[in-house]
Amino acid sequence: MGSGIAQVAAQSGFRTIVREVSDELAEKARANVTKTLAKGIEKGKVTPEDRDRTLGNLEFVTKLDAFAKCGLVIEAVVENLDVKNALWRELNGVCPPPTIFASNTSSLTLAAMIGATGRPDRLVGLHFFNPVPIMKLVEVVRTVTTSDATADAAFAFARALGKEPVLAKDSSGFIVNLLLVPYMLDAIRALEHGVASVKDIDTGMALGAGHPMGPFTLLDFVGLDTVARIAEIMFDEYREPRYAPPPLLKRMVLAGMFGRKNGKGFYDYSSEPPKPSELGI
Repeated sequence: MGSGIAQVAAQSGFRTIVREVSDELAEKARANVTKTLAKGIEKGKVTPEDRDRTLGNLEFVTKLDAFAKCGLVIEAVVENLDVKNALWRELNGVCPPPTIFASNTSSLTLAAMIGATGRPDRLVGLHFFNPVPIMKLVEVVRTVTTSDATADAAFAFARALGKEPVLAKDSSGFIVNLLLVPYMLDAIRALEHGVASVKDIDTGMALGAGHPMGPFTLLDFVGLDTVARIAEIMFDEYREPRYAPPPLLKRMVLAGMFGRKNGKGFYDYSSEPPKPSELGI
């Protein structure tokens, strides 16, 4: 997500600094952007000049000091409140008071970050969708303390990236995940209850509901560990059973089945096309 956000910002003409915690990860982020741009050239959607200009707008660093002159900082670290708040405290000591802080969180409330940022009026949510260069939506999340100027700046920035911003209030899951996460969890429960197979549920939702992919393909794409973590956060917030991670999802995550990212989830990606995994249910 972080490299995708950086890419679209740089493509849109913004000087963009990407911070990773190590030189190895910084080089990996650069390689991800370069690879995505190369695919764009192959498809005729990006010119070699666009690629060079985008890469020229990007700087990869490992030190937070590089953000001292940034007007906007977008956080896209792991979905863990303690990790995010530790980062905000560091950034608050580096960035000048006018800098806007934006979180790409998909499930945590921004209210829980206000104190750590030290700038309650200049904290906003900018929730992008994966893959960022393709997905057009950005959820702009406004807290009870976000100023009009900050919200307006967030909308303007999203539009400058060629995205369509929508306003969401600061509640766990915002708009999309509030509706999407229960849908994915219900698909897992349907599988647990023997309603149909992985393949048939996916085919049913793709062809019957017009979805670009079925729920299990989507789960594998997002990452089962990520979905389980988001579900836990939302269940803690709302205490509604529909947000609770199903037992099958928990078992798969414990078994190291995370989806596409490591080759096995509801589908086994060791062959092409991927085949439904044996789940023992």
